[in-house]
Amino acid sequence: MRWSAGWYGASARRRAPRGGTPVPVLELVWTVGWPADCVRAVGDGSAELVVIGECGADDEQLWRALPTVRSRDWRALTTWPGSYLVVARCGEVLAVIGDLSGQHPVYWRPERCGVWWSTSATALAAVDGAPTDTVSLAARMALAQPDVLGTRSLFRTVNRVPTGHLLLITPDSVTAARYEPVEPEVVDLLQAAPTVRATLTTAVNARLGGRPVSADLAGLDSTTLACLAAQRSSVAAVTFADERLRDDDVLYAARTAEAVPGMSYRSVPGGPRTVYYDGLEDVRSLPVTDEPNAFVVTATIKRAVLNAVSERRAGGVHFTGAGGDAVLSAPSSYLSDLLRSGRRLRAWQHAQAHARLRHMSPLTVLRRARPASRTTLAETWQQLAAALRRPPRPWVPQAQQPVAWTPLLATADWMDPDVRHQLAVELDTAAADRTDAPSRLTAWSGQQDLARVGANTNGWREIALTEYGVDLAAPFLDNEVIRACFAVPADQRGAPGRYKPLLSASFTGTGILPDFVLNRVTKGGFNALAYAGLSANAGILGELIGSSSRLAAAGLITDAPVADMLARAASGRPAAQGALHLAVSTEVWLRQLDTSAHIWWEVDTRAAAA
Repeated sequence: MRWSAGWYGASARRRAPRGGTPVPVLELVWTVGWPADCVRAVGDGSAELVVIGECGADDEQLWRALPTVRSRDWRALTTWPGSYLVVARCGEVLAVIGDLSGQHPVYWRPERCGVWWSTSATALAAVDGAPTDTVSLAARMALAQPDVLGTRSLFRTVNRVPTGHLLLITPDSVTAARYEPVEPEVVDLLQAAPTVRATLTTAVNARLGGRPVSADLAGLDSTTLACLAAQRSSVAAVTFADERLRDDDVLYAARTAEAVPGMSYRSVPGGPRTVYYDGLEDVRSLPVTDEPNAFVVTATIKRAVLNAVSERRAGGVHFTGAGGDAVLSAPSSYLSDLLRSGRRLRAWQHAQAHARLRHMSPLTVLRRARPASRTTLAETWQQLAAALRRPPRPWVPQAQQPVAWTPLLATADWMDPDVRHQLAVELDTAAADRTDAPSRLTAWSGQQDLARVGANTNGWREIALTEYGVDLAAPFLDNEVIRACFAVPADQRGAPGRYKPLLSASFTGTGILPDFVLNRVTKGGFNALAYAGLSANAGILGELIGSSSRLAAAGLITDAPVADMLARAASGRPAAQGALHLAVSTEVWLRQLDTSAHIWWEVDTRAAAA
């Protein structure tokens, strides 16, 4: 696993990352697993700057950024294309800046003589064997929004930097300081379209660099990236084409490859093992990740695609459209924001269109949206705390429940009463402490969706890198792409009537994407493979998240409701798939923590002798 770490404080130390490479310019900073060309540093004595990862700034741009470090304009250091971590020092002030999508998270833990920071919470926990934090795990499973508990990580004594914040360390303090506005300035869709096109193009080009290039070619998002890459490089495009999906991805992919010069194409057929939840009988065969990761559930599908890629081209970079749904469109929950702002006519018009798509009454759509329009984020958390103190609810599909700033998932109803009570206490505290909540529900939920997608993409990246030597690129998760897209109001990005209108406005008439792609209104889905996997692996899943699981031992699940939900899913009846997904991925992660022999740190014998 690639990670970075650093120490701020007295120079005498007793440990360093195992296998770590010291970073030039900045003392007591290391990288682990990162190639040398992904670690660049500049400094002139009064200021130092390091970027770690895929950063599109050239060396001259980094040198020109040193005055920015001296002026402590930290946000300006996050606007280059790519996905990267920034470490900057000016005098005795150190700033460690992750990204807006959670691909480069930042954690810290204070010690008597200083502060350790790292992009790996697990590594910091391993400093002294800090245990997992049951309440944080409960929040992750019940709420699935990474920032609800603020700076609390999945390990006791390890702190987490929330989305849009940086770690700021001085001789007197260590804090998570906000660098990203709570809500972006609003830009009309048509005005934003050229910026979206430019930032996305730059994000793709920053990853090319003469390497072999492959790309997913399925939905509108991945197709856009493949076509952009084909402007400057030959692209080996692949589509996962399981007949159980019954979508038209393959038809569109084949037409696209035929229409775009420089693009070769191959479809990847599915098989009995390319289903959700396959291969979980041995967690040692799955990638070790820093936190529970959704892609352990779909690992066999990802491997099938990467196998096809590696048979055609060794190494290189593989583009995925991960994050595209989150930034290019918006869920119908934006109707709550329209109602809150008094735009009732627009809310009614949009509700009618959403109702036609879902074959329901417009009044039903608005009734779902109305409660969230009358509450704030803090009030929602107080309501959740009250709900957790009551007995568990009968299961109702999430799509039938009222829109909420923070939905309470079915996993919350599987937990032991004591864990539910502890989570309720923390939610009350979080509600009282929250001082910078956005005014729009979609601003909050969009940030949380991205943080979740970005962190999960790291798991897929781990499979690609460790097993196939392929770098996974997700340009939709770049800071500037996120900013350009999220500046467009959600009711314009998610307006019914045209699928992903922001992407269409950005690329229509450019010749980069074929017109038939931009006019596409269909979207594939993996629901059939999820149910097939639930049925085929029912026995393994029953053991994995049953009464002998780590989750059960911690009170994070109880046996009866989980067994009932697994039985529903295995028989093909409607089930809380998202909740099962969270439970399985968390259990896998906990077992890997127990069984992994990974050694994170080594003793610094020089310091020990001193």
